Amino acid sequence: MLRLTELTLPLHHAAEELPAAICKRLRITPRELVRHVVARRAHDARDKTNIQLVYSVDVNVRDEGAVLARFRKDRNVQQTPNTSYKFITQAPKGIKRPVVVGAGPCGLFVGLILAQMGFRPIILDRGKVVRERTKDTWDLWRRGVLHPESNVQFGEGGAGTFSDGKLYSRIKDPRHLDRKVLTEFVKAGAPPEILTEAHPHIGTFRLVTMVESLRETIEGLGGEYRWQHKVDGLDIATDGAGERRVQGVHLTGGDYIEADRVILAVGHSARDTFAMLHAAGVHVEAKPFSIGVRIEHPQSWIDTSRFGADAGNPILGAAEYHISHHCQNGRTVYSFCMCPGGTVVAATSEEGRVATNGMSQYSRNERNANSGFVVAIDPERDYPGDPLAGLAFQRHWESLAYVAGGSNYRAPAQRVGDFLAGRPSTSLGSVTPSYRPGVTPTDLSQCLPDFAVEAMREAIPVFGRQIKGYDHPDVVMTGVETRTSSPVRFTRGEDFQSLNTAGLFPAGEGAGYAGGILSAAVDGIKVAEAVARSLMP
Repeated sequence: MLRLTELTLPLHHAAEELPAAICKRLRITPRELVRHVVARRAHDARDKTNIQLVYSVDVNVRDEGAVLARFRKDRNVQQTPNTSYKFITQAPKGIKRPVVVGAGPCGLFVGLILAQMGFRPIILDRGKVVRERTKDTWDLWRRGVLHPESNVQFGEGGAGTFSDGKLYSRIKDPRHLDRKVLTEFVKAGAPPEILTEAHPHIGTFRLVTMVESLRETIEGLGGEYRWQHKVDGLDIATDGAGERRVQGVHLTGGDYIEADRVILAVGHSARDTFAMLHAAGVHVEAKPFSIGVRIEHPQSWIDTSRFGADAGNPILGAAEYHISHHCQNGRTVYSFCMCPGGTVVAATSEEGRVATNGMSQYSRNERNANSGFVVAIDPERDYPGDPLAGLAFQRHWESLAYVAGGSNYRAPAQRVGDFLAGRPSTSLGSVTPSYRPGVTPTDLSQCLPDFAVEAMREAIPVFGRQIKGYDHPDVVMTGVETRTSSPVRFTRGEDFQSLNTAGLFPAGEGAGYAGGILSAAVDGIKVAEAVARSLMP
């Protein structure tokens, strides 16, 4: 089978035009084309008056060798890559069961791969199963009642469960591990289109049922989940040569689990766990992240700006954007985690603090688009010397946002026109904010660093020239966005184990090695394989 890439057709092409284009591109007759399957479809809307669909197609032809010889120097005509996943081993008898800490996307795939190889992992999570966790999360959104151990950040599915469910990343993996992730998601109930769309997404409601299905798969293979089991200590032994090795985990309440392989997939908001690991001497370093707000526009504005007359076309769906600007004060402002047709959600996990995030359903049909509008932070510049200083930085601004919002988990919000003019908002305009449990019009500069306010005020008009309506005075900004990624990295070696603690495997976004559902899941597969290798004779 051959993979034909960069095949371009108009947005409104007829079905029969695709096989005709394949034949023309390969210089074959229709009789020589046996079959074709779309491997990937994207769109090119750089010219919104002439939007194109861009295909990658797998084709069977009667004389594959002749076609390959004809196009041997053409990188867009190659043999179809083998994207099937191959397990590296099967578990031997008599080994201790690996312990996975965290049941988010990374921990889920660590557990799945280990279970599929026969290692029968024990998966610990401080939160609850996803259905109970969803009820607790709605308590905050509807009633302003926070459950510190069961919320947007903690519980089955991790932070990705309450997000747009984006399933794409910029990782380049010659083994196509991302395909393994997408295939398992489809088996668990995701729409098959995620295997072919260039920017696939799932949405929150579908993610809930998918993580339940994957849990059933893991348990059916001998894996074990233990909910509301928070790890609050590591048992680390040091041998005569000074080598540190993990021997088990201590749980809140006094329980202990013996384990010589512990995978840390705790997510980017497990601040108390980060502090515990640092106190235990596990190697950690500060990592860049960003701070800012969630900015909301009517989705129709974004659709029209990106797609022109084709706005609303079901093939294109709700429009997205990705923009950035390098400011005069040396900062970079950029859009983050853009959620078309979605809502801004309360994402705090600590009492007395406000943090925001974005979420969409699969349909992406809510009134507003939202995205993070954030400014990059450099640890060496902003809080040098302390690997955990980023945690204090996040908490400081989240606490100020809590007060600015009214000290009741309402979020501080401001109209763009007021923000640019440097005056507090006293009311809202034509754009209705989606954040629940509600917003308080105020001055966002009181809960953001001065350098961020300066950079954001410079960037808004620039973005307005790229996306019509972006800088409209009634556009709403809701603060604060602090959890773009983990503020720390638990450094690991080539064997995926902690630099100074053998048997401890930092993994995923919380450990500083991923950003988003897909990359976290792929990192989970790699770590599961590393654990398996370390357990083989």
